[in-house]
Amino acid sequence: MTPEEINKAALLIWEKWDTDELMDELPEDCRPQTDQDAHAIQSAFPSVSGLPHAGWKIAATSQAGQKHIQVNGPLAGRLLRGRILEDGAVCSLTANSMGVIEAEFAFRFGELVPPRDRAYTAEEVFSRVSELCLTIEIPDTRFNGLNGKLQLLAECACSWWLVKSAPVQVNWRDLDLKSHKVNVSRNGENVAEGVGANVLGDPREALSWLVNDVGSRGVSIGAGELVTTGTCVVPVPVSSGDEILADFGMLGRVQASFN
Repeated sequence: MTPEEINKAALLIWEKWDTDELMDELPEDCRPQTDQDAHAIQSAFPSVSGLPHAGWKIAATSQAGQKHIQVNGPLAGRLLRGRILEDGAVCSLTANSMGVIEAEFAFRFGELVPPRDRAYTAEEVFSRVSELCLTIEIPDTRFNGLNGKLQLLAECACSWWLVKSAPVQVNWRDLDLKSHKVNVSRNGENVAEGVGANVLGDPREALSWLVNDVGSRGVSIGAGELVTTGTCVVPVPVSSGDEILADFGMLGRVQASFN
């Protein structure tokens, strides 16, 4: 794709977000044909939206997540500053077409992770993490019917809102995150439970997958960037008026409500 086609696609998707509209697909003259095209469109979002890049999300790290958005593997998407909210945030569902939330581990990097020829191990990646946060992701799409992997990638892998806790204060580095339990309640009723292993077998493995996926395109993970690693539970339906609590046990909780 040419720079003009890339910018046209990103601007059109962002305009649909801005006007709360859906579309069937991007026009043929700016529709991504490869993963590289879709990631190039993602990279234009900070420019067309005016919101700086703040980190990354991983969509479809669990079988439930893959089934929900109809793909067969994980997808990396950009997070934008201004779309990350603090614990207890009230979110509007007026324009949300997916109507679900996800409970996720998120990690903030304390140092630069540059691309390299040799893949990073999970241990190497984890050693560069400075903070663990607990999150509720509210994904969404501007496409009717979750229209194909490439167009979902182009719109940042269904990135919409992310509600995050303050950094976890208890010792989390030595915990077995893959067996760590996560429960979600809606309006005081427990509606979903899962474990970290639902995220590519281990949230730390998902984190290293993201670093290596981004690095394969020559992109660094910067110090201070946040990466949310995918849902530990089956996506939970949510409606206006609902209050959601994601309980990560000894690590803490994060809450969001919807109008």
